[in-house]
Parts: sequence; structure tokens; C-alpha cells
Amino acid sequence: MLCSVSEMFRHYGDFAAMDLLIIHGILNANVTNVMSDVNLNERFSGIDAVEPDAIKRGVSRAALSRFLNVPLETIRRRVTGLKRLEILTETSSGLIVAEGNAYGFGNNHELQMTNMLLVRKLLRDLRAAGVTGPDDLLQPRGKSVAQKARLPRPAGRNGPKRSHPR
Repeated sequence: MLCSVSEMFRHYGDFAAMDLLIIHGILNANVTNVMSDVNLNERFSGIDAVEPDAIKRGVSRAALSRFLNVPLETIRRRVTGLKRLEILTETSSGLIVAEGNAYGFGNNHELQMTNMLLVRKLLRDLRAAGVTGPDDLLQPRGKSVAQKARLPRPAGRNGPKRSHPR
């Protein structure tokens, strides 16, 4: 979640961080029913597919407040502003991110392109760290992860000896 929120911060820099967290929380709630239904998941998993508002699962302000650990009054005030911008809309099941919002929130194409950029960056970083395949991630026999990652200890009890007097 933090990675996708980070990308939202970069892509939507004009929005306050709290608004982006609220939008992200609502987006997650909106698609839980799609992700748990095999047919809906297949139907809307394409890069150009956007879930119609009619099938989105709404979320209440109170549930959002608990999920984000943010006071209900803050959620209420921020949601009012996001509704005014027509990013959010209210349905009988709760708040949803509007399918046709002018900012592209919830657009699978944007999300997929961002995910591809993140995967490419991860692969570049792994290659730069010397990881060329799954065998490079396996732990050598006889050494624990802590032993493998342990840095050499400095000489002496109080660190390395100084070469010059104090």
C-alpha cells in the first residue's frame, strides 16, 4: 500500500497527502468485491478496463476513519471537498471513487503503467545488486540471514584505535 500511495504522491502532487490517503483507502474498498469474484476479476483485469460505479463496493466514513486511524471529522471534511471536485460520489452502499472523475483516479491503465515502471525499477535494482536469478536469492548453507548480513566488528571494545593522540 505504501508503494502505491508513494506513486500517487508523485503523480498527483497537487493534492494534499490526506486526500490521497482517503482516495486510496476508498479505491481499495471499492474493488474488494471485484477481486474476490473470479468472473469480475477476469472481466476488469485488463489494462483498459475500469470498474463501473454500479459494481463498486461503497465504504462508510466511519469505516474509512477506522481503517486510516484518522478522526471522523477530518474524514467528513475532506470527503466533502473531494465530492465537490467530483472525485468521490455517494451511493447507497457508501463512498466510491467516481468512474469518470477528471483526475483519472481508479484508472487501470494509469495503475498498470505505474506498476510496470515499479517492476522495471525493481529488476534494475536487483541486477545492480548482483541478483541475476532466483538462485542468487537463496541463502548459503550453514549461515543464518543475520550472520550473512552482519558487518565486521570494529577493533577493540571502543571502536578502532586512533592513529593520532587526542
